[in-house]
Amino acid sequence: MATNSLSSIVNKISAQPKEISSLQLSSMFGETVKFFGRAGIQVESLNINNAVLRLENNETVQNHIGGIHAAATALLGESATGFLVGMHVPDDRIPLLKSMNINYISRADGDLKAISSLTETQISDIKNTDKGETAVKVVITDSAGNNPVDAEFIWAWVPKKK
Repeated sequence: MATNSLSSIVNKISAQPKEISSLQLSSMFGETVKFFGRAGIQVESLNINNAVLRLENNETVQNHIGGIHAAATALLGESATGFLVGMHVPDDRIPLLKSMNINYISRADGDLKAISSLTETQISDIKNTDKGETAVKVVITDSAGNNPVDAEFIWAWVPKKK
């Protein structure tokens, strides 16, 4: 059941074959969030339970040693957690990133994938509390299957100003 206009749109797009829905979701978010689009992040899947996003290691997002830049890695995690939280925030409220805690543990090898999920309690709080916040973990893995980053994003939601 859709809770807001974003989840309604995502659910309609996600009903298409995976290759098409991934391209359409990535394009939609890239037009809305310009930095996301410029970085070339791809939405592999997004539903009410989890978000899976991918970032290819290409020249646009590389740092001075040829890996994915720390800021692009943070953007990947922010996007995965933010899109998922956004799927649950009612239309009369707005999600806001309050803080991010990112520990870069090791050098990433190749592309990155971010997977985030919410608990039923978090979803209920987001839907039923006018103003609040929740901590959302994201698992970021590289092409070798390692976790080069430990990250958590604190998302808040507040009523929209009238």
